[in-house]
Amino acid sequence: MDRRDAVKAIAITSLTPSLVLARPRKNHLLTGRAAEHSSNWEQWPDMLWVGPDYWGNRLQDWEIRNGKAVCNISGKNRALHCLTTQTTMEAGRLETEVTASLLNDGAPEGYVAFRLGAKGHFDDYRSAAVYGQGLDAGITTEGHLFIGEQQQSGGQLSGKELRLRLLAEPQGNSYRITLEASEVNNASNKTTYSVDNIPTQTLAGNLALIAHFPGEQENETPSSAAFAEWKISGTKLYQDDSQVWGPVCFAYYTLHQGILKLNAQLTPIEALTDHQVELQLKEGSTWKTVQTKQADPEARIAQFRVEDWSYKEEVPYRVRLTLPLLNGAQEFFYEGAIAQEPTNSSEIRTAVFSCNADYGFPDNEIAPNVARHQAHLALFLGDQFYEGTSDFPIQTAPVDKALLDVLCRWYMFGWSYREIFRNIPVAIIPDDHDVYHGNLWGESGKKAPTDEGWGYVAQDQGGYKMPPRWVNALQRMQTSHLPDPYDPTPIKQDISVYYTNWNYGGISFAILEDRKFKSAPQHILPPAAQVMNGFVQNPEFDIKQYSELDADLLGERQMEFLEAWVKDWDQGTEMKAVLSQTNFCTVATLPEGTLIDQIVPRLEIPELGKYVKGDAPTVDMDSNGWPQKGRNQALKLMRKGFAFHIAGDQHLASTVQYGVDEFRDAGYAFAGPALNNLWPRRWWPTVPENHQPLPGQPKYSGDFLDGFGNHMTIHAVANPRQTGKEPARIYDRSTGYGIITFNKENRTINIECWPRYVDPKDPSTGAQYAGWPITITQQDNYGRTAQAWLPTLEIENLSDAVVEIIDEAQDELVYALRIKGNSFDPKVFQKGKYTIRVAEPETGKLKEMKGVQASASKPKKPLKVTV
Repeated sequence: MDRRDAVKAIAITSLTPSLVLARPRKNHLLTGRAAEHSSNWEQWPDMLWVGPDYWGNRLQDWEIRNGKAVCNISGKNRALHCLTTQTTMEAGRLETEVTASLLNDGAPEGYVAFRLGAKGHFDDYRSAAVYGQGLDAGITTEGHLFIGEQQQSGGQLSGKELRLRLLAEPQGNSYRITLEASEVNNASNKTTYSVDNIPTQTLAGNLALIAHFPGEQENETPSSAAFAEWKISGTKLYQDDSQVWGPVCFAYYTLHQGILKLNAQLTPIEALTDHQVELQLKEGSTWKTVQTKQADPEARIAQFRVEDWSYKEEVPYRVRLTLPLLNGAQEFFYEGAIAQEPTNSSEIRTAVFSCNADYGFPDNEIAPNVARHQAHLALFLGDQFYEGTSDFPIQTAPVDKALLDVLCRWYMFGWSYREIFRNIPVAIIPDDHDVYHGNLWGESGKKAPTDEGWGYVAQDQGGYKMPPRWVNALQRMQTSHLPDPYDPTPIKQDISVYYTNWNYGGISFAILEDRKFKSAPQHILPPAAQVMNGFVQNPEFDIKQYSELDADLLGERQMEFLEAWVKDWDQGTEMKAVLSQTNFCTVATLPEGTLIDQIVPRLEIPELGKYVKGDAPTVDMDSNGWPQKGRNQALKLMRKGFAFHIAGDQHLASTVQYGVDEFRDAGYAFAGPALNNLWPRRWWPTVPENHQPLPGQPKYSGDFLDGFGNHMTIHAVANPRQTGKEPARIYDRSTGYGIITFNKENRTINIECWPRYVDPKDPSTGAQYAGWPITITQQDNYGRTAQAWLPTLEIENLSDAVVEIIDEAQDELVYALRIKGNSFDPKVFQKGKYTIRVAEPETGKLKEMKGVQASASKPKKPLKVTV
C-alpha cells in the first residue's frame, strides 16, 4: 500500500479497539524502567532467514547478507517485525534507531521507515506481525523525512546509507515524535523532523522496519533495502523473550508398532552447513541424544526415526539445534513429551480439525479449550492453510521462492496449533488448498496445464498445478512423520504417496489420499455436462444417469490397501476408523437452480431457529459423493471392517450414516467443522410432507438422497447461524472442532462437535452444536440388515478374538472384527455356506470352520469353538 493508504488504515485502527480472542497474555510490562533490544545480524552467517526475534513479510523477501537484514525484493509494504518487544499504552519514552541502506534508490514513491504501533486483527503480537498496519516514519528515496502523512519540507539527504533515529516523548495526553537522519559516511550531514499530537493509541503495538518499494513485477525486481544495528529502548515497552519464532518452530510425531517418527519444523537455516539437529530424550534428570540429523533443504524439517520404542511411560523430549554463528556455536531448544501409548485405557479420545483459514489467527482460544478434553491424539484432515493466508498472494515460481512462500503459511498453522500436538501424537494430511488448488482431481499425479490460467481452466483438467518438487516438499512437511506408506511407489511426475495405517492405543486408522488418484470429472462426463470447477453447468444434464461410469476415486492401489486393512486386526487392534480429506456424500444445499457454489460466502446466515427455504442438494464433484461407483465400492470395503469414517473439507459439520443399496446399510461418518470457515456451506433441504426426521431432531435430519442420488441419513448438521458474537465472520460460520471417543470396553463411538469459543468445562460459555453428542456402536458401522444368521459362536479358551466370515459361494470376505468377550452372533446377508475363522493374531492361534450353514433365523444351538 502507499503511504496515504497506510495512514488511513492507521486512523481506522486508532479508533477501533483490537478484538481479543483469548485470555490476556502475561504482563511483562517494564513500567518505570528502560528496556532494550538490539539486533545481532552481524553475528549470523548469510542465510534465508533473519533470526528468531523477527518475522518478515514475506518470508522469502528477507535474508541475512553480509551481517545485515536485507529485503531482497522491491515490493509494497515489506515489513520486518520485532517479536519480543512492543510498545504499550502506558506513558513512557521510546527510542529506536537503525542503519538503512537504499539498494534501489530509483523506485518512485519508495521509502524505508520504522513502523510504530503496528496492529493486526486481534490484540496479539503474532497477528500484528503478519497483518499489522501502523504509523510509518522514515525517509523517501528522494531523501525527504516523513512521519505518517506529514512530510518534511526543505531538507534533503542524498546519501544511500543512513542512520535513522526516532524519539517518541509524551506531551500531555499525546506524543511528540522526532525523526533524525544522518549519512553514515558523513555524520554531519543530517536532518531532523518532528510532529506533535500523535495519539497514544497510535503508538501502541508492534515495532517494525519497512521497505516500501512498489513495483509492478515485484517477484522479479531487485533488492530494495538493507538494515543493520537496529536498537530499541525506552520505558514505553513490553518485552518478552519467549515470543521468539524458531529456529525450531514446532515438532510433531506418531508412534506406530514400536516406531517413533518425529519431525522438527525448522526455519531456513540449511545454508549453515555445520548445523546439528538432535533429538534428545530425558532419562531421569539427564538429556540423552538418540539421533542427530540435518535440515531437509526444501521442507526445512529434521526427520527422526526411532525404532524398537520400548518406553512404557511418558517421555519428555527436546529438539536441540546447534548453529555455528560467527561468534561461536549457539544452541536452541524445543521441548515436548512423547505420550504413553494408551493401550490399557478403555477410552481413546481423538481431537479432529480441518479447514484453517486465517480469519482468527493466531486462534488463541482453541488450544486451551481442546486441552480440557485431554485427547490422546489429534487429527488435522486438510486445508491447514489457504492461498489467502497472510496479506500476500501466493508465489508459485521460481520453485525455491515458492517453497519459502508455502513454508510461511505452514508456520502460521504451527504458530496457532503447536500446543495441541506438542505432547500427543498427530496425523496431518494435506488437502487441495494445501497444494494451492481450489479443488484437486489428482489423476495419479499428472501435470495440470497452467498455460491458460491458474484457476478453473487448469484444475478442471486434472493433476497438480505446482511442480512435483514443491508438492513432494509440502507432503514431507505435513506427512513424513506418519507411519511408512503401505506402498511407497511414487506416482506420475515422481510424486510421493503417504497412504498408510496407523495403529495407536488399540485403534487402527486407515489414512487415505482421496484427492491424489481421483479422476477429473471433465474427462469422465460427456461434454454436454459442461463441467466447471466440479459442477455441471448444463441445467438439462442429469448426472444421476451416469452413476456407473468408470472413474477413479481412491484408485486401484488404495482399494487394495483397504481390502488388506479390513482384514488386519493384529497389534491389539480393537476398533477401526478411516481418515480422509472429505466425506463420501454431499451434505450441502444451494438455492434451487444454482449451478455453481461461488455464492456460498454471500449466502444468508439465519437467526437461530429459522429454516431457510428454497434450497436443493448440490452436485459438487469435489466431494467423494462422486464418482458414485467408486464411492460405493469404497464404502462396501470400509463396512467390512466396521470402520467409522472421519473427514474434513466440507466446512459444514455433520454426522451421517452412509447407504449403498439402501438407507443405513453402511457405516457412520463425522465431517468436522472448519477451524476458520472460508466457505460456509449449509444443509437446508426442501422436504416433502411425508418426510420423517429422526425422533426429536430438525426436519433436515433423516433419510435423503444427495445430488448424485447417494443414500445418506443425516443425524446432525451444524448450519451457520447468527450468534451475536464478534467477529461474526468467525463465530457465525459454525467453526470449531470434533472430539471422537472410542470406547474399547463397550465398543461404542461417541461423537462430539464443539464451537471453538466454548470452554467444555464451563457450561456458561455455551454447549456443543445442536444434535451432538451422538453415540453409536461399533457394529452400527455395518448397518446392513441381516438376511440370514450363523450359529452363535461360544469361544471357550480365548477372549476378544478376531472373527472372519467368508462367503464360500463368492469366495469373499463378508466382514472381520475383533469381538468383545467370548460370544458373538454372526449375521450374514444371504443363505449359504460360510467359512468362519476365529483367531488371535498376536499369538498366531487360529481355528477355521468350513461349510457352516446360514439360516433365515438365528440357530438355537451355539457353535462351540476351541482355538
